[in-house]
Amino acid sequence: MSLKDNLLELIRRASVEMPDDVSQSLLRALREEEKKTTAEFALQTIRANMELAAKKSYPICQDTGSILFYVHAPAGCDHLAFEDAARAAVAEATAKGFLRQNSVDSLTGKNSGNNLGPGTPTFHFAQSGAGFQPAIDVRLILKGGGCENVGAQYSLPDSHISADRDLAGCRRAILDAVLQAQGKGCGPGILGVCIGGDRATGYGFSKEQFLRPLDDRNPVPELDALEQEIVATANKLGIGPMGFGGKTTLLGCKICAVNRLPASYFVSISYMCWAFRRRGIVLSADGGKIEKWLY
Repeated sequence: MSLKDNLLELIRRASVEMPDDVSQSLLRALREEEKKTTAEFALQTIRANMELAAKKSYPICQDTGSILFYVHAPAGCDHLAFEDAARAAVAEATAKGFLRQNSVDSLTGKNSGNNLGPGTPTFHFAQSGAGFQPAIDVRLILKGGGCENVGAQYSLPDSHISADRDLAGCRRAILDAVLQAQGKGCGPGILGVCIGGDRATGYGFSKEQFLRPLDDRNPVPELDALEQEIVATANKLGIGPMGFGGKTTLLGCKICAVNRLPASYFVSISYMCWAFRRRGIVLSADGGKIEKWLY
């Protein structure tokens, strides 16, 4: 198999198969939801959608979203060659229907027809450190437009929500973002949050939080406690699946903190819809063999 073919299969699986941690969380939410309610019906529809998409190899959602590659590669890996192979895989995946035609010129409104264009897809490269095997670790996120639209960034202090520059203020900002999103982000959702950074890096780090499994725990005790508290509180707001009310507004919340300038205190919140399309593979150093599937 070629690198392009392996990346094509990564795209296909990301588009049509839910990660185990997310599907199990959704099924648990369905079991715990009030019976014979709109919320239960919404979760039943989500379950049917997941099962049919996997069976038919159809995209889980009509919006296959932004295409985000996160790559850890050993020294000497040709990033330009990887990008060429990935772009070819994206174009073929679009032609085969695994991806919808989602890339539009921002000035003319013209659809490229193959999901290629300036900034599409997006690549994040990092060199593997000492102790890593001579392999290429590729993670892919397909992030839909609806959930992207309800992301939010707060500059603290914020008098509108009575949020100061501390973890209590961060909590207020995160919960306000959930309240503002309501059902517009296709909940139940997952939050990726970055405390600190600048306006660009804050959002970048917040999206990297989606690479964490839903059942992991934050190694920073203060952030771990905040993650658990945000989910518990959000699920008492009554927003529920698709905003129809119910017990499950969030499936998870993942938070990181990075350094900032003294003059700035940003809280950047990325929202992921229930169709949490995230897959990963470990490839041989030449990219020709899949050594392991992730998630």
